Amino acid sequence: MDNPMLVAVRTLLKETYDGPKENASWYTEAKPGSGLFGTLEKISAEDASIAINGTTIAAQTDHTRYYLWVANSYLNGEEPNKDWGASWKITNVDKITWAQFTDELQQEYTTLLKKIDSLDSLDEQTSNGLLGALAHSAYHLGSIRQMIKSIKVPNQT
Repeated sequence: MDNPMLVAVRTLLKETYDGPKENASWYTEAKPGSGLFGTLEKISAEDASIAINGTTIAAQTDHTRYYLWVANSYLNGEEPNKDWGASWKITNVDKITWAQFTDELQQEYTTLLKKIDSLDSLDEQTSNGLLGALAHSAYHLGSIRQMIKSIKVPNQT
């Protein structure tokens, strides 16, 4: 991949989801587990179901997955039927559903990285879509980390 913008977007998405490389960071904490997946793996289904200011970590997670699904659809030239409100209706999850949410988020993230790897150039729409996916994901990473502080999950504060 020779396009500096694609390299940068991929690098920052990886930091957002996987965490920083080798204790170096562009914007997250420079320690292992600072990305979204490291943050979520320490959350139980019960904690993900605690309502904080009208939402749950489960809803934040599913909404982030849904956003990536929409972004991936557009990047594939599709026009998805969207129901943004549906992901925000998540209140309680059990252990199986919580694992499914995090697995599906991982799948959408992997799909996005593969799409980035397949691109040679960027038009304005694709650039905006990729930067939007990055900004949206970073926003929800921050939201989830703040929610964790509110419920005081051990080893997360």
